[in-house]
Amino acid sequence: MFEDIFLHKRAVPEKLFAYGFSEDLTYETDILDGMFRLRVRMLPSGGVDTDLTEIDTGEPYTLYKTSAVGSFLGEVRGAVETVLTDIAARCCEPAVFRSMQAETVIRFVRETWGDALEFLWERFPDNAIWRRRDNEKWYGLILTVAGRKLGLDTDEIQEILVLRMDRERREEVLSRPHHLPAWHMNKNSWYTLVLNDSVPDAALFAAIRESYALAGKQR
Repeated sequence: MFEDIFLHKRAVPEKLFAYGFSEDLTYETDILDGMFRLRVRMLPSGGVDTDLTEIDTGEPYTLYKTSAVGSFLGEVRGAVETVLTDIAARCCEPAVFRSMQAETVIRFVRETWGDALEFLWERFPDNAIWRRRDNEKWYGLILTVAGRKLGLDTDEIQEILVLRMDRERREEVLSRPHHLPAWHMNKNSWYTLVLNDSVPDAALFAAIRESYALAGKQR
C-alpha cells in the first residue's frame, strides 16, 4: 500500500534529515488531530514502511493496511497518504536511471557539489543534465540511447554519461579505451562514456571533476 507514491523516486538523505528524519531514516508525526502516531521508515530498496499507533492506548493500528473499507479507514489512509506525498515531493528526486554506475555517479555529484539532475525535456523523460550553480553552464548529461547508435554491437538501450573535454585534447581523450564521440552534443567539446562498468568508477569521478572545471572556465 502507498507504493506508487515513491515509484521512480529516490530519497535524498540530506533532504530527509532536513525534513526531520533520524539517522536510521525514520520519521514520526501525529495525524488526525493526535489520534494516531505515524512512523515512516525509508527502506534500502527505495520504498517506505509505515506503522500507526493509537496514542490513547499505545496499541498498534494495522487495519489501514488491510483490504477493509469504511469512511473512517478512508480518513486514516488519506492522512497517511498526505504525509507520504509530502515526503516524496520534498525529499526525493526522480530515479529514472537503473544501472549501478548511473546510481554511483548521481550520488557522487550530489555529495560533491550538491547538484541534482535536471530533466528538461518532456518528450525525453529519461534524459537529464547537471549544471553549475555559479554560471548555469552544463557540465554533464546522462542520456539513454540504443547501443548500436554509439557503434556498439547491441541494440539494447544504454545509459551514457556525456562530459566536456578540452578541444585541444580531443584526439587524446578519444584515443582512450571506451571514450566515444559525443552523442547529441558538439563532438569537439564533449565526449561519451557508457555507464556499463567499462570505465572504472574512479576514472568516471575524475572525468566529471574535469568537466565541472571546464564548465567554469571563462572563454
